[in-house]
Amino acid sequence: MGIMTPYDALKKAREKNLDLVEISPTAQPPVCRIMDYGKYLYQQEKKEREAKKHQTKIVVKEVKFRINVDDHDYETKKNHVLRFLDEGDKVKATIFFRGREMTRTSLGRQILERLIKDVQEQSIVEFRPRQEGNTLHAILAPKKSAQEREKEKEKEAKQKAKQERMQKEKLQAQEKEKQPAQATVAAQAPNPTSQA
Repeated sequence: MGIMTPYDALKKAREKNLDLVEISPTAQPPVCRIMDYGKYLYQQEKKEREAKKHQTKIVVKEVKFRINVDDHDYETKKNHVLRFLDEGDKVKATIFFRGREMTRTSLGRQILERLIKDVQEQSIVEFRPRQEGNTLHAILAPKKSAQEREKEKEKEAKQKAKQERMQKEKLQAQEKEKQPAQATVAAQAPNPTSQA
């Protein structure tokens, strides 16, 4: 609309029943726009909500081990790690050393290396085992992204539905084959009321 006084700009905005919004106050002369400011704020909020929907939240789950962990306990915790990775969460495997255990940090490293080796098919090692004070920890991330996992789940669901449908069709075909056979057997059997 060109350069005009603030009074004229406000007058034009009120004529159109809109707001006068200052876009760039530092420019010479300041730049303003005539618009529906409430509608603009609503659209901005809507865009932010839409962006949040597509945002993935990364959660770090922690699994704690001890250097004297039993095989069964190790397997249980390894299964927890695998479940967390399947859900798309990162996993922090921690070994806490108490007292004299600090002299046996190599045992803790062996446990974490064993864990990394056992779950390497489903994880990427973000941080190799490293020691900070009296804790030794490693961070594992899932190999597949959330979208890849969703696609895989959909594919599995489709395959399962297809298998169920095929089994249903087989059962129906078997029932149809049995029905004519039963009808011929019933026709060949003598009628007890007619013999009397």
